[in-house]
Formats: sequence, structure tokens, C-alpha cells
Amino acid sequence: MDLLWVHLDREAQSPLYEQLYTHLKNDIIAGRIAFGTKLPSKRKLAEFLKVSQNTVEATYNQLVAEGYVEVLPRKGFFVQAYEQLDYVPTTSQLSTENQENKPDIRFNFHPTHIDTSHFPFDKWRKYVRQVVDESNKELLLLGHSMGDDVFRKEIAHYLYHSRGVQCSWEQIVVGAGMETLLQQLFLLLGKDSIYGIEDPGYQLMRKLLHHHPHDYYPFQVDDEGVDVHAITQSPVNVMYTTPSHHFPYGAVLSINRRQQLLKWAEAQPERFIIEDDYDSEFRYTGKTIPSLQSMDQHHKVIYVGSFSKSLIPSARLSFMVLPKTLVPRFNDMFSFYHSTVSRIDQHVLTSFMRSGDFEKHVNRMRKIYRRKRDIVLPLMRPYEHQLRIIGERSGLHIVVVVKNGMSEEELVQAAAKAQTKVYPLSQYAIENNPQDYPRIVLGFASIPEEQLEQAVRTVLQAWGYEEE
Repeated sequence: MDLLWVHLDREAQSPLYEQLYTHLKNDIIAGRIAFGTKLPSKRKLAEFLKVSQNTVEATYNQLVAEGYVEVLPRKGFFVQAYEQLDYVPTTSQLSTENQENKPDIRFNFHPTHIDTSHFPFDKWRKYVRQVVDESNKELLLLGHSMGDDVFRKEIAHYLYHSRGVQCSWEQIVVGAGMETLLQQLFLLLGKDSIYGIEDPGYQLMRKLLHHHPHDYYPFQVDDEGVDVHAITQSPVNVMYTTPSHHFPYGAVLSINRRQQLLKWAEAQPERFIIEDDYDSEFRYTGKTIPSLQSMDQHHKVIYVGSFSKSLIPSARLSFMVLPKTLVPRFNDMFSFYHSTVSRIDQHVLTSFMRSGDFEKHVNRMRKIYRRKRDIVLPLMRPYEHQLRIIGERSGLHIVVVVKNGMSEEELVQAAAKAQTKVYPLSQYAIENNPQDYPRIVLGFASIPEEQLEQAVRTVLQAWGYEEE
């Protein structure tokens, strides 16, 4: 550390060295100056702060005397390590105090968490190195507002062959996360748009609509997907849906309802469908479900997707495919925007996809998630008279209908007492639609394969199905 900014009030009654000492001591205690950090030399700090070296020396001497700083011969002044400052509360101590009433969680069945243990770090590192080693100075500059051409072309190629999406690369917009792209859509479709969302459904859309705010209507979901008839009877003009894998039920929108929904959108120029292709990569039985966009003949479907589940959430790589009719409007409204995704990350994923390694990774993860699902289901099968499973054909979670007399809250609390976190279906619902029995969402993807059986048995024991 060569520079250290400190505000010194030269009009104050307290001496400068005392102000400097107080500032540095508070920063050390608060952790703003990391323990083990080498402080600037007396000469450099004096020059930077425009004070005498005597002022800095007096400050350092006081910090040394009180144990906040140690001086090493011919090396300089260093902030003391945590363990040497017994009277200063450490970050870990503060964290423990804040969490002392929170039980440890052994197993977390979060429905959107993924398995990160099989991420191909070696291959990803290779492509990062290649992109950086090319010394392409162009990547250091701001790119196209919709994303780099090479990346958008690769996405278009992938979507056509994997999901049947019909589009040119010019229709694709790249964004850092679904929330970024959906907020752009809100602006693009206008403040007067009224939205429809599935109930229960993905929380992100509901939260974004609530904060903007936009009027929205919830529509119930059954075995054939969202209730399209109710949509046609409503004032909604933009419908957000997950037709290939509904969250959380896993229902697939039937062909009849798909046609009805497309006809509804075609009836008026400002009606659109936002198709979120949630978990489409992870289907374990039957044929791949074609995208709704592949059936669209009148440019009414806005297709949105993400690499969060198929790759890693932290990459923040998402995309949307705009109908051709909306592309000019988007360019007019957002031409001054810059892409929210790093160009280097775009080119790394482009190389990863172009080489075939992305497809290999998805296929591998599909097999791993299928194995995990196949661990979970047989453990619950002996209790099928009291446990009904929904949505087991695809995705990274299942919904369990529990018929043991316990309420939803009691099921969650019983699991929590066993240091296991499960998620009530009501958490994803908008309207309080009474259910015949409580329903729990169990995500199995992130729990290690060798621990999954124990995790499921822990839940079953907590609910009274297995003896310990």
C-alpha cells in the first residue's frame, strides 16, 4: 500500500497526528485496512497528505505502542494479525454472534441451486487463456449494445439445433442475468402493458413487476400448463410463461393450449408472449419439448434463456430473442446502452460452445442429475400412498404432496429441526389457493451424490416416515 487517503481538518483544535492516529486505528478495527497490510512509508505518506514526517512518525509510534501495528526492521510497518489483537473483535467473532441463534444446515434442498463440483475448470481455463493470449485490443473497448456478433451467432446456432428456435443472430440481445433483460423488456413494451404470470410461478418476474410497478394478473396452472382460457378473458396483453417446463410443477403446456395462446397473441398488435425456457436442457424421459417460439408464425414470442443452470450462475450470461418486429424499436430505445456482459466472457463462452465442450458438459450434467433423481424417487416410493411426486420427468427439483396430517409450516419446521432446509410451495404462489394437501419443493441438484440418500432419509424421518 503506497497511498492512504485520510481527511485531516487543519482548522480543528486536535493535532494532525491525533486525527491521523484515530483514523488509522478505526480503519484497522473495522477491517477497512486488512490485517497484515504494509502501511506506506513515513516519507510517502507525509508527501501524500502534505504533512511533516514527524506527524506520521508520531502516529505510527502510537499505533505500535498500542499493538495495532508492528515494525519489522528494514521492511516497514505492518498491521497486526487478528490473533495478536485479542481485544479487538474479529469478523469471524462478529459473524458468530450474529448467527448464534441460526441452526447449521446440513442439507439444503433449494430448487434453483446447481451442482458445481463437475464444472470443467481445466477446459474453461484453457479458453480464458486463449482469449486473453490473443492480445486482441479490440476486446478492451465497449462492444455492441446487444452483445458481440460472434457470441450472438453461436447462441442462434445452439438454439436452432437444441430448441428449434427460428431466428437470426441480429434478433438476439445478451444481458447480465434475466433481471436485466426483463427490465429492458418492460421499457420496450411500454408502461401501459399489463402482464400475466403463472401462479404458482417463478418469483423473479413477480418481484420485478411489483417493483416497477406494472399491473399483473396471476393464472393458475394444471397438468396441461397455464389456464389459457382465463388469459383470453383478461385485460392482459403480455403473458410470461414457462411452457416447456413450468416452475415449480414441471408441467408442459399442451399443444392445444399452445395454439390457443399463439392465437390470442396474434389477435392484437401489442400482445406478446415471453417464453422462459426454464430447465429445458434437463429432460430425462420422452422427447425434447420444442420451444413455443418454433411454432410462432406472426412474431409474437419473445424467447428468453440463460446459461445459469447449464453452466454457472455467476457467469451472468443470459439472452433474449426478440421478434423481428421489435428489433427496430429496441435499437431506437437502447442504442445508447452498452452491453452489461463482459466482452471477454462472451468470447470465452463462444469458444467453449464452438468447440463442442459446452454440449458435452450439458450432456454430462444431464446424466448426473438423472442419477440424482433416480436416488431420490425410489426412497420415496415405499410411501407413495402418502407421498405424491409431481414434475419428476425433468428439471432439478420435484414437488412432493405430503399426506401425513402435518401442515406445510409443520413440514418445514420438522425438517429444520433435522438441520435440513426444504421449501414450501406457497412461497412461489401469489393467490392463496387452498390445496388438498401441503406441497413441498425439493431441489436435489446441489446435494452431493454420495450424501443425497442420507439427505432424503433425513427428510423422511423428520416427517415420520422412517425410523432413525
